[in-house]
Amino acid sequence: MYANKVKKIAAVHDLSGVGRVSLTVVIPVLSSMGFQVCPLPTAILSNHTQYPDFTFLDLTDEMPRIISEWTRLGFQFDAFYTGYLGSPRQVQVVCDFIDDFRRNDSLVVVDPVLGDNGKLYTNFDATMVQQMRQLITKADVITPNMTELFYLLGEPHKEKNTDEELKHYLRHLSDMGPEIVIITSVPVLSDSHKTSVYAYNRQGNRYWKVTCPYLPAHYPGTGDTFTSVITGALMQGDSLPIALDRATQFILQGIRATFGYEYDNREGILLEKVLHNLDMPIQSSSYELI
Repeated sequence: MYANKVKKIAAVHDLSGVGRVSLTVVIPVLSSMGFQVCPLPTAILSNHTQYPDFTFLDLTDEMPRIISEWTRLGFQFDAFYTGYLGSPRQVQVVCDFIDDFRRNDSLVVVDPVLGDNGKLYTNFDATMVQQMRQLITKADVITPNMTELFYLLGEPHKEKNTDEELKHYLRHLSDMGPEIVIITSVPVLSDSHKTSVYAYNRQGNRYWKVTCPYLPAHYPGTGDTFTSVITGALMQGDSLPIALDRATQFILQGIRATFGYEYDNREGILLEKVLHNLDMPIQSSSYELI
Protein backbone atom coordinates (compact mmCIF):
# COMPACT_ATOMS: atom_id res chain seq x y z
CA MET A 1 0.00 0.00 0.00
CA TYR A 2 1.16 3.56 -0.75
CA ALA A 3 1.26 5.83 2.28
CA ASN A 4 0.32 8.87 0.21
CA LYS A 5 -2.14 7.32 -2.22
CA VAL A 6 -5.10 9.38 -3.42
CA LYS A 7 -8.44 7.92 -2.36
CA LYS A 8 -10.69 6.60 -5.12
CA ILE A 9 -14.43 7.33 -5.28
CA ALA A 10 -16.64 5.24 -7.58
CA ALA A 11 -19.27 7.71 -8.83
CA VAL A 12 -22.44 6.14 -10.25
CA HIS A 13 -24.18 8.97 -12.14
CA ASP A 14 -25.25 9.93 -15.65
CA LEU A 15 -23.21 12.20 -17.92
CA SER A 16 -24.81 15.23 -19.61
CA GLY A 17 -22.87 17.05 -22.32
CA VAL A 18 -24.41 20.46 -21.53
CA GLY A 19 -25.70 21.64 -18.17
CA ARG A 20 -23.70 21.27 -14.95
CA VAL A 21 -25.32 18.24 -13.37
CA SER A 22 -24.32 14.72 -12.32
CA LEU A 23 -20.80 13.74 -13.44
CA THR A 24 -19.89 17.17 -14.84
CA VAL A 25 -20.37 18.45 -11.26
CA VAL A 26 -19.26 15.40 -9.27
CA ILE A 27 -15.86 15.06 -10.99
CA PRO A 28 -14.62 18.67 -10.65
CA VAL A 29 -15.88 19.08 -7.07
CA LEU A 30 -14.36 15.87 -5.73
CA SER A 31 -11.16 16.25 -7.79
CA SER A 32 -10.73 19.76 -6.34
CA MET A 33 -11.09 18.25 -2.88
CA GLY A 34 -8.23 15.83 -3.60
CA PHE A 35 -9.95 12.60 -4.64
CA GLN A 36 -9.76 10.46 -7.76
CA VAL A 37 -13.24 10.09 -9.24
CA CYS A 38 -13.87 6.83 -11.12
CA PRO A 39 -17.15 7.23 -13.02
CA LEU A 40 -19.54 4.32 -13.53
CA PRO A 41 -21.86 6.13 -16.01
CA THR A 42 -25.53 5.12 -16.03
CA ALA A 43 -26.45 7.03 -19.20
CA ILE A 44 -25.09 9.63 -21.62
CA LEU A 45 -27.27 12.62 -22.52
CA SER A 46 -26.68 15.44 -24.99
CA ASN A 47 -27.88 17.83 -22.27
CA HIS A 48 -29.88 17.34 -19.08
CA THR A 49 -33.61 16.65 -19.06
CA GLN A 50 -34.78 20.13 -18.02
CA TYR A 51 -34.23 21.24 -21.61
CA PRO A 52 -37.19 20.56 -23.94
CA ASP A 53 -35.25 18.00 -26.02
CA PHE A 54 -32.31 15.72 -25.35
CA THR A 55 -30.69 12.53 -26.61
CA PHE A 56 -30.38 9.64 -24.17
CA LEU A 57 -28.13 6.58 -24.35
CA ASP A 58 -28.99 4.02 -21.67
CA LEU A 59 -25.86 2.26 -20.33
CA THR A 60 -27.62 -0.31 -18.12
CA ASP A 61 -26.21 -3.21 -20.17
CA GLU A 62 -22.70 -1.74 -20.12
CA MET A 63 -22.56 -1.20 -16.33
CA PRO A 64 -22.07 -4.89 -15.36
CA ARG A 65 -19.37 -5.20 -18.05
CA ILE A 66 -17.46 -2.22 -16.59
CA ILE A 67 -17.82 -3.64 -13.06
CA SER A 68 -16.64 -7.07 -14.25
CA GLU A 69 -13.52 -5.51 -15.79
CA TRP A 70 -12.82 -3.59 -12.56
CA THR A 71 -13.11 -6.88 -10.67
CA ARG A 72 -10.73 -8.60 -13.09
CA LEU A 73 -8.18 -5.81 -12.72
CA GLY A 74 -8.45 -5.84 -8.92
CA PHE A 75 -9.46 -2.19 -8.53
CA GLN A 76 -10.53 -1.06 -5.06
CA PHE A 77 -12.53 2.00 -4.01
CA ASP A 78 -12.55 4.00 -0.79
CA ALA A 79 -16.05 5.34 -1.37
CA PHE A 80 -19.15 4.75 -3.47
CA TYR A 81 -21.40 7.68 -4.40
CA THR A 82 -24.63 7.16 -6.32
CA GLY A 83 -27.02 9.70 -7.82
CA TYR A 84 -29.73 9.46 -10.48
CA LEU A 85 -30.42 5.84 -11.45
CA GLY A 86 -32.70 5.37 -14.41
CA SER A 87 -34.49 2.11 -13.60
CA PRO A 88 -35.02 -0.57 -10.94
CA ARG A 89 -32.54 -2.76 -12.84
CA GLN A 90 -29.82 -0.11 -12.49
CA VAL A 91 -30.49 0.07 -8.75
CA GLN A 92 -30.02 -3.70 -8.53
CA VAL A 93 -26.73 -3.51 -10.48
CA VAL A 94 -25.51 -0.84 -8.05
CA CYS A 95 -26.59 -2.85 -4.98
CA ASP A 96 -24.59 -5.84 -6.23
CA PHE A 97 -21.61 -3.61 -7.09
CA ILE A 98 -21.50 -2.17 -3.55
CA ASP A 99 -21.89 -5.64 -1.98
CA ASP A 100 -19.01 -7.02 -4.04
CA PHE A 101 -16.56 -4.10 -3.66
CA ARG A 102 -17.14 -2.46 -0.28
CA ARG A 103 -14.64 -2.92 2.52
CA ASN A 104 -15.06 -2.31 6.25
CA ASP A 105 -13.77 1.26 5.97
CA SER A 106 -15.61 2.18 2.73
CA LEU A 107 -17.97 5.15 2.71
CA VAL A 108 -21.25 4.65 0.82
CA VAL A 109 -23.18 7.83 -0.04
CA VAL A 110 -26.58 7.53 -1.74
CA ASP A 111 -28.47 10.51 -3.12
CA PRO A 112 -31.84 8.72 -3.48
CA VAL A 113 -33.10 10.58 -6.55
CA LEU A 114 -36.84 9.92 -6.91
CA GLY A 115 -38.71 13.20 -7.36
CA ASP A 116 -39.34 16.79 -6.30
CA ASN A 117 -42.22 19.15 -5.47
CA GLY A 118 -44.26 16.28 -4.01
CA LYS A 119 -44.16 14.10 -7.14
CA LEU A 120 -42.04 11.29 -8.58
CA TYR A 121 -39.97 12.10 -11.66
CA THR A 122 -41.33 10.93 -15.01
CA ASN A 123 -40.88 7.18 -15.64
CA PHE A 124 -40.52 6.38 -11.91
CA ASP A 125 -43.15 4.31 -10.09
CA ALA A 126 -43.68 2.34 -6.86
CA THR A 127 -41.19 -0.34 -7.99
CA MET A 128 -38.44 2.28 -8.24
CA VAL A 129 -39.28 3.54 -4.74
CA GLN A 130 -39.11 -0.02 -3.41
CA GLN A 131 -35.69 -0.59 -5.01
CA MET A 132 -34.38 2.73 -3.66
CA ARG A 133 -35.44 1.65 -0.16
CA GLN A 134 -33.26 -1.43 -0.69
CA LEU A 135 -30.29 0.69 -1.83
CA ILE A 136 -30.39 3.02 1.19
CA THR A 137 -30.05 0.03 3.54
CA LYS A 138 -26.48 -0.25 2.19
CA ALA A 139 -25.66 3.45 2.63
CA ASP A 140 -23.71 5.21 5.37
CA VAL A 141 -25.05 8.61 4.25
CA ILE A 142 -28.22 9.57 2.34
CA THR A 143 -29.30 13.02 1.14
CA PRO A 144 -33.01 12.99 0.18
CA ASN A 145 -35.03 16.14 -0.46
CA MET A 146 -38.44 16.50 1.23
CA THR A 147 -40.30 14.69 -1.57
CA GLU A 148 -37.87 11.75 -1.51
CA LEU A 149 -38.03 11.61 2.28
CA PHE A 150 -41.78 10.93 2.26
CA TYR A 151 -41.60 8.40 -0.59
CA LEU A 152 -38.85 6.48 1.22
CA LEU A 153 -40.88 6.48 4.44
CA GLY A 154 -44.09 5.55 2.61
CA GLU A 155 -45.90 8.53 4.15
CA PRO A 156 -48.03 11.21 2.44
CA HIS A 157 -46.17 14.37 1.44
CA LYS A 158 -46.48 17.20 3.98
CA GLU A 159 -45.45 20.79 3.19
CA LYS A 160 -45.07 22.16 6.71
CA ASN A 161 -43.18 20.24 9.38
CA THR A 162 -42.00 21.15 12.87
CA ASP A 163 -38.49 20.45 14.14
CA GLU A 164 -39.86 17.55 16.20
CA GLU A 165 -41.55 16.01 13.15
CA LEU A 166 -38.38 16.39 11.09
CA LYS A 167 -36.32 14.74 13.85
CA HIS A 168 -38.79 11.83 13.80
CA TYR A 169 -38.43 11.44 10.02
CA LEU A 170 -34.63 11.57 10.25
CA ARG A 171 -34.55 8.91 12.96
CA HIS A 172 -37.01 6.71 11.08
CA LEU A 173 -34.91 6.85 7.88
CA SER A 174 -31.72 6.13 9.82
CA ASP A 175 -33.41 3.04 11.30
CA MET A 176 -33.64 1.76 7.70
CA GLY A 177 -29.82 1.55 7.48
CA PRO A 178 -27.83 4.79 6.98
CA GLU A 179 -25.94 6.21 9.94
CA ILE A 180 -26.22 9.77 8.62
CA VAL A 181 -29.41 11.20 7.09
CA ILE A 182 -29.42 14.70 5.58
CA ILE A 183 -32.67 16.32 4.36
CA THR A 184 -32.14 19.13 1.86
CA SER A 185 -34.34 22.08 0.85
CA VAL A 186 -36.48 22.23 3.99
CA PRO A 187 -38.59 25.44 3.99
CA VAL A 188 -38.25 27.65 7.08
CA LEU A 189 -41.82 28.08 8.36
CA SER A 190 -41.26 31.50 9.94
CA ASP A 191 -39.27 33.01 7.06
CA SER A 192 -39.88 32.36 3.35
CA HIS A 193 -36.51 34.00 2.56
CA LYS A 194 -34.60 31.13 4.16
CA THR A 195 -34.16 27.41 3.61
CA SER A 196 -32.67 24.75 5.87
CA VAL A 197 -30.79 21.49 5.78
CA TYR A 198 -31.50 19.04 8.61
CA ALA A 199 -29.25 16.13 9.54
CA TYR A 200 -29.06 13.25 11.98
CA ASN A 201 -26.01 11.26 13.02
CA ARG A 202 -26.87 7.98 14.74
CA GLN A 203 -23.36 7.88 16.21
CA GLY A 204 -23.80 10.26 19.12
CA ASN A 205 -27.56 10.51 18.46
CA ARG A 206 -27.35 14.16 17.39
CA TYR A 207 -29.56 16.31 15.17
CA TRP A 208 -28.18 19.32 13.29
CA LYS A 209 -29.63 22.19 11.31
CA VAL A 210 -28.02 24.69 8.94
CA THR A 211 -30.11 27.61 7.66
CA CYS A 212 -29.16 29.84 4.76
CA PRO A 213 -30.75 32.57 2.62
CA TYR A 214 -33.11 31.36 -0.09
CA LEU A 215 -32.25 32.99 -3.42
CA PRO A 216 -35.13 33.19 -5.93
CA ALA A 217 -33.45 31.28 -8.75
CA HIS A 218 -33.46 27.63 -9.69
CA TYR A 219 -30.28 26.03 -10.98
CA PRO A 220 -30.11 22.36 -11.97
CA GLY A 221 -27.30 20.37 -10.38
CA THR A 222 -27.21 22.12 -7.00
CA GLY A 223 -28.30 18.88 -5.29
CA ASP A 224 -25.47 16.98 -7.01
CA THR A 225 -23.04 19.72 -5.99
CA PHE A 226 -24.24 19.68 -2.37
CA THR A 227 -23.90 15.90 -1.97
CA SER A 228 -20.51 15.93 -3.72
CA VAL A 229 -19.15 18.47 -1.21
CA ILE A 230 -20.65 16.48 1.70
CA THR A 231 -18.95 13.32 0.37
CA GLY A 232 -15.58 15.03 -0.02
CA ALA A 233 -15.80 16.73 3.37
CA LEU A 234 -16.60 13.49 5.21
CA MET A 235 -13.83 11.70 3.28
CA GLN A 236 -11.28 14.32 4.39
CA GLY A 237 -12.29 13.91 8.03
CA ASP A 238 -14.70 16.82 8.61
CA SER A 239 -17.34 16.37 11.30
CA LEU A 240 -20.94 16.24 10.05
CA PRO A 241 -21.82 19.85 11.07
CA ILE A 242 -18.65 21.19 9.41
CA ALA A 243 -19.44 19.17 6.26
CA LEU A 244 -22.97 20.67 6.24
CA ASP A 245 -21.57 24.18 6.62
CA ARG A 246 -18.99 23.61 3.89
CA ALA A 247 -21.61 22.30 1.43
CA THR A 248 -24.27 24.95 2.09
CA GLN A 249 -21.74 27.81 1.96
CA PHE A 250 -20.31 26.48 -1.32
CA ILE A 251 -23.78 26.27 -2.92
CA LEU A 252 -24.56 29.79 -1.74
CA GLN A 253 -21.27 31.11 -3.16
CA GLY A 254 -22.02 29.37 -6.46
CA ILE A 255 -25.53 30.80 -6.71
CA ARG A 256 -24.31 34.30 -5.79
CA ALA A 257 -21.52 34.10 -8.38
CA THR A 258 -24.12 33.19 -11.02
CA PHE A 259 -27.11 35.29 -9.98
CA GLY A 260 -25.82 38.60 -11.33
CA TYR A 261 -25.30 37.39 -14.91
CA GLU A 262 -27.76 37.48 -17.78
CA TYR A 263 -27.58 33.77 -18.13
CA ASP A 264 -29.60 30.66 -18.96
CA ASN A 265 -30.20 29.13 -15.51
CA ARG A 266 -30.52 25.68 -17.08
CA GLU A 267 -26.74 25.56 -17.46
CA GLY A 268 -26.39 25.39 -13.67
CA ILE A 269 -24.29 27.46 -11.30
CA LEU A 270 -20.96 28.86 -12.54
CA LEU A 271 -18.99 26.19 -10.74
CA GLU A 272 -15.69 27.20 -12.33
CA LYS A 273 -15.78 30.58 -10.56
CA VAL A 274 -16.06 29.08 -7.07
CA LEU A 275 -14.25 25.71 -7.17
CA HIS A 276 -11.15 27.27 -5.58
CA ASN A 277 -13.28 28.09 -2.50
CA LEU A 278 -13.30 24.40 -1.60
CA ASP A 279 -9.70 24.85 -0.39
CA MET A 280 -10.63 27.67 1.96
CA PRO A 281 -11.47 27.26 5.65
CA ILE A 282 -15.12 27.65 6.66
CA GLN A 283 -15.86 31.38 6.88
CA SER A 284 -18.39 31.21 9.71
CA SER A 285 -20.18 28.35 11.37
CA SER A 286 -23.94 28.49 10.96
CA TYR A 287 -24.87 25.01 12.19
CA GLU A 288 -26.94 24.50 15.32
CA LEU A 289 -27.76 21.46 17.43
CA ILE A 290 -31.51 20.75 17.66
